[in-house]
Formats: sequence, structure tokens, C-alpha cells
Amino acid sequence: MSNSIILVGMPGSGKSTLGRLLANRTQMPFADTDLYIEGKAGVSLQEYLDEHGYLKLRELEETVILEHEHHFHRTIISTGGSVVYSDKAMEHLKRFGTIVYLQVSADALLERIHNMESRGIACKPGQTFHDLYEERCFLYEKYADITLNIDGETEMESLEKLLNNSKLSF
Repeated sequence: MSNSIILVGMPGSGKSTLGRLLANRTQMPFADTDLYIEGKAGVSLQEYLDEHGYLKLRELEETVILEHEHHFHRTIISTGGSVVYSDKAMEHLKRFGTIVYLQVSADALLERIHNMESRGIACKPGQTFHDLYEERCFLYEKYADITLNIDGETEMESLEKLLNNSKLSF
């Protein structure tokens, strides 16, 4: 294990924002797997999703995570919300450190997300956000070493909660 912190959770849970803040505070590198996916695809997540569908986006996410091993040592890693659909990707990430599930209620997420149609959320056609939330929460909990409920907290409160978690080492 290389003492990385891997952030998982729903879109809008704060993985990228908290990841950047945590990386800055701990002086660790930051990696956002969504940016790696966009780099490999050559288009935004939403454009890739529109052209190829949600299953292909999930496949690409798995491929990118398995290919980017050299970026995951002693790093704060923000993952895409659908990474938990891939056992291979999650087991790969787990080798590098601690998986932290940023738990936020569905209602709070819906208040935060103002670009649902363009955000590149890999879900079944016609699937509601609440249905997606229910489907994914089980998977986040399955893979998480730590579940951190940050519902209703500010970015700084969430950051302090992460920094003060006794199960994490920086």
C-alpha cells in the first residue's frame, strides 16, 4: 500500500473539491480520474456518454484506472461516481491506499448539482437520480474503508473531518 486516499461518492459529493483541498493541505499530489478519462477520450464525459452510452463510459473508466498506476502512489485520488461498478478498478485502487466514501444525502446532492444534463453521469437511460443514488450507495459502502458523512457540512468542515480521521495517515 502506498498511503493514497481514494475518494468515492456520488456526483456532487465533493470528491474533486475536497480532494484538491486535502492535497493542498497535506502537500500530496492530486489526481482526478475524470480528467484522465476525458484526456483518453479526447472529449468531455458528457460528449463521450452521448456518443457511446453509459456502459462504454464505465468501460473506459475501468481501462483508464487500470492504466494509470504510476499516478496513484501517495496521492489524493478523486474518482468518477461510477467507478464502483468495476470490481477490477476498485481492487486496483484499494492496493494504493484507503477508500473514503463521501456520503451525502440525495436531496443535498440534487441541490448542489445544477448541470445534471451535461455532467456526464453514467446511468441507464431514463434512470432517476434517486434510483441511481440507491443503486450506488450500496456499492460505495461495499468498497469503503471509511464512510464519512458530510451531509450539510461546509467544504472546510468536511476537510477537517477528513484530516482528523484517525484511520487516515498523511
